[in-house]
Amino acid sequence: MAGELLFSIIESPQHPNFSGLYVRAGIRELKPKSVRDAIKQLRKHRPDYLVADFVFGYGNNYAGANVCNLDVLLSSLQKYSPAARVIVLVQKEELQYVDRLRSRFPLHRVLVYPVTEGQMLEALGKRS
Repeated sequence: MAGELLFSIIESPQHPNFSGLYVRAGIRELKPKSVRDAIKQLRKHRPDYLVADFVFGYGNNYAGANVCNLDVLLSSLQKYSPAARVIVLVQKEELQYVDRLRSRFPLHRVLVYPVTEGQMLEALGKRS
């Protein structure tokens, strides 16, 4: 199937439903059920974009080897689709932790909730 491909990694109730926006922008969207499923999907599909919720790990292993919910996924993304542009959606309270993730992986954009259609279009490099 032609056109650009975007993975939506939805782990927050604040994650906006931009499915219609993606269609209007000519982008095909896949919504893996989990980060683990997204990693499996990377073996079959090479996304141009990855839009994902950032969830900092306050405790557990995230505070040590991993920063957040996205470390393992972004590591796999570098292997399977290194040119993919990563757009991270984050709550204002957790924005301070995003630089830890950025020090390990390239992030195209970081958008703070609430995210508007205009912000997402700009992050995708599309015009309204």
